[in-house]
Amino acid sequence: MVYADRETAAPARLSRRAVVAALGAVGSGVLLGVFRAGTASAAAPGLDDPAKKEIAMKLVSSAENSSLDWKAQYKYIEDIGDGRGYTAGIIGFCSGTGDMLDLVQLYTDRKPGNVLAKYLPALRRVDGTDSHEGLDPNYPGDWRKAAQDTAFQQAQNDERDRVYFNPAVAQGRADGLRALGQFVYYDALVMHGDGDDPTSFRNIRKRALRSARPPAQGGNETTYLNAFLDARVWAMKQEEAHSDTSRVDTEQRVFLRKGNLDLNTPLDWKVYGDSYHIG
Repeated sequence: MVYADRETAAPARLSRRAVVAALGAVGSGVLLGVFRAGTASAAAPGLDDPAKKEIAMKLVSSAENSSLDWKAQYKYIEDIGDGRGYTAGIIGFCSGTGDMLDLVQLYTDRKPGNVLAKYLPALRRVDGTDSHEGLDPNYPGDWRKAAQDTAFQQAQNDERDRVYFNPAVAQGRADGLRALGQFVYYDALVMHGDGDDPTSFRNIRKRALRSARPPAQGGNETTYLNAFLDARVWAMKQEEAHSDTSRVDTEQRVFLRKGNLDLNTPLDWKVYGDSYHIG
């Protein structure tokens, strides 16, 4: 497992998921500061095609959990010492950044009296901190119990899509990017969130736009994605825990160098030195 590599940041920087509510605006077309619509290739499916989405889930899981079995991560919970409290579930919901609170609230709205509902007051108190107050010692065990419930699994899926996947796909489409570019955006959102700090997704994108234009603005797709990945690597290197940039160097850039802009299988890549294959 590489949990300590995947998400560690200085305790004071908790902006990874600072705009959860704003990202929910994707349904109304207000996306991450996008003001110009672009058109991705109509001939090939985007990342929200079910087969492509499954690939995306496996790619992220290879980096986040050292496994292609992303569905096995519903029950995952651990404090990885990154200043965000507990990290858990299929996308690394955190007790210190608000998205875990939103997830448990959604689950409780759908299924009152569930095993995690009693922790809502504590999750509100610890939001923005790395504290376990009111959660220990039973919260991890209760999380794992909840993870056996298909209603909780669906809530994790829905929050992942609302906060990370759907906005990434929408922004990618607006920029005229195909499935690979949409995945590049998704992976960046998962790691960096979309806060106001210089290493957030929106500011990585702004950094890329200084040197290249996306297809929606008349630019070359490959050139733009290389610029975005350059900006992403810069952002990752601002934190020691992100200094291993293999999820970019030996995964995303591999696909880009091969011209696989539609993220077609077979796919072979490495993350943190481990090899993976999707046939």
